[in-house]
Amino acid sequence: MKVILKEYVYKHGVAGDVVEVADGFARNYLIPRGLAVKATPGALRANQHLIQSAAKHREELRAMENEAAQKIHGVELVFGVKAGKNRKLYGSITTRDIADALREKTGVDINRRRISERPIRELGIHEVPVRLGAHISPVLRIVVIREEEVPAYLAGQPVESLQGIQTVSTIAEEESASEVSADEVAADETLAD
Repeated sequence: MKVILKEYVYKHGVAGDVVEVADGFARNYLIPRGLAVKATPGALRANQHLIQSAAKHREELRAMENEAAQKIHGVELVFGVKAGKNRKLYGSITTRDIADALREKTGVDINRRRISERPIRELGIHEVPVRLGAHISPVLRIVVIREEEVPAYLAGQPVESLQGIQTVSTIAEEESASEVSADEVAADETLAD
């Protein structure tokens, strides 16, 4: 169903956009809450002012996303945690922990759902992308070390938790590794036949 948005709707558009959405989403959520109206010829004429201002709103939104991305790209967040001898954490660092630490350090409040979905469960340096917009994904540098090593790390001294560790990209490398392993398995099965 085509609707005209009356307000910003996450992942769908800004006020004035004419978008195609699922019928149930429009009937049960958008229209009853006053977030949209059905895109009929009469509604298009009546909401012409919204449609004309959509481009301006889109530009404002893009500018805000770019500003936030510049503030947070490359920010290093240090977490001191308890971990076992096998470098695995007792617990994990969640997206909520990352969002709270980012807000404290930069003042930028990011919805935790825009941060990588996978919790961090291992010591090391992790590159974590933040999805701000369709084409904007700044990367945070998350340093996870043992609690007792935090003062030494902040003073610039080498710490044992990071010895021999390479930076881990939590999303890109895990996805590519899973794709490669699936391809290798398929190739191995083909060779076995």
